[in-house]
Amino acid sequence: MEWFRAIPVLIASLIFSVLILFFLSDSSAISGFHFIKLGLQFSKLDLARTKEFLTRSYSAAVLENSTTINNSVTTVQRKYGQMRGVEIGLAQARAAIQRAKKLNGSKISLTENEDAKRGQVYRNPTAFYQSYLEMEKSFKVYVYEEGEAPIVHDGPCKNIYTSEGRFISEMEIMSGGFRTCDPDRAHVYFMPFSVTMMVEMLWRQSRDVGALRRFAWDYVRAISTKYPYWNRTQGADHFMLTCHDWGPLSSMGEPFLYNNSIRVLCNANSSEGFNPTKDATLPEIFLYDGTMPSDLANIPDFKTPRPHLGFFAGGQHGWIRKVLFDHWKNRDRDLLVLDYLPEGLSYYPMMLKSKFCLCPSGHEVASPRITEAIYAECVPVIISDHYVLPFSDVLRWVAFSVRVDPVDIPKLKDILSAIPKEEYMKLKQGVRAVRRHFVLNQPPKSSSIDESTKDQQYRVSYLRPSHN
Repeated sequence: MEWFRAIPVLIASLIFSVLILFFLSDSSAISGFHFIKLGLQFSKLDLARTKEFLTRSYSAAVLENSTTINNSVTTVQRKYGQMRGVEIGLAQARAAIQRAKKLNGSKISLTENEDAKRGQVYRNPTAFYQSYLEMEKSFKVYVYEEGEAPIVHDGPCKNIYTSEGRFISEMEIMSGGFRTCDPDRAHVYFMPFSVTMMVEMLWRQSRDVGALRRFAWDYVRAISTKYPYWNRTQGADHFMLTCHDWGPLSSMGEPFLYNNSIRVLCNANSSEGFNPTKDATLPEIFLYDGTMPSDLANIPDFKTPRPHLGFFAGGQHGWIRKVLFDHWKNRDRDLLVLDYLPEGLSYYPMMLKSKFCLCPSGHEVASPRITEAIYAECVPVIISDHYVLPFSDVLRWVAFSVRVDPVDIPKLKDILSAIPKEEYMKLKQGVRAVRRHFVLNQPPKSSSIDESTKDQQYRVSYLRPSHN
């Protein structure tokens, strides 16, 4: 329960919000907005269609064996009552969030929630906090048991795909809290396959990318044949989660998975099919040994001078970095742009000495440098095209980051130098305020990514359009 308040709170916030919309710290803030975003446009289950579905099932049972009539009637009534209860609960939660949204921080009486009172980093702190409360009170996830490790029920926890593995692992070991063993009481359904492990076990052996798509198709066929839940909404209340670059490609194997389901992705590229009205962005976090780098565990005092204007070190992956290197590599001592660090310099200490940390996209839009910059309280400078930032329906990224269009890379130093000291300090304060939303804690803590993710899932499920 505590862990789900870390990266998974923001994912839950992501999914909770895409769930109450449709349906990775203080993910409590992230939990609410997807919930608000879709509003009553989405009814998690179209009750009329569901009743028709259950009635057909009942009629089939009667034809097969007349002695099952009484049991079938009881089952239909029970399942319909449970689904009706889920619907009523979502409607009540939505109403509470909408009331909070109108307040927008003007009448907050919860003294323990300092973030909700400040609110500069949140689009609507009151609505977000209320959504988080609603998520903690009622949000339930059903995890399918089908499939075998290591491709299903497992994932990497000590590399650039840490976010994916940690979420899957925590969902697997949770016996209470947000996970339910009763699928009829669930708001969303988690398909716990790991695209990263699919790549390791399937692609590396065959070099056939189609194997990833086929696995996704096979998995959906397995659960949709055995259970009624996928067919009931054509997958709209189901979600997958992955941090691998090939996550979107894998989901293409099943059209409804790609077009209807909630995809929680690190590679959230809107030009490649990422749909912010139903999908959610997962922060990319690189934990080499599964824990926070020691250099980032103790951040310098807030007013400690940072001698460098900006800093970047990394490989030349993708066209954006090529443009960055063409204009700035080894050309300015104040704006340090390097491919590899020279001997005597270390990556994280350099971030701690820099006011701004450049976060250009590589081959794909996402980069762990954004979370690393936040950990270092170095204002992220996001240089990308078509990247939907994590928790952007809840967080005001303009309050703690700078976004630079790739065409403006030649003017990068002028842009950063023109930011007044007072504005820079506000951005830095914003970075400190959101840091906990991007931290993986084990066990989870309130406001972490884990809980924010759940909250977004809840909001998505609540707000997604109904299937008529």
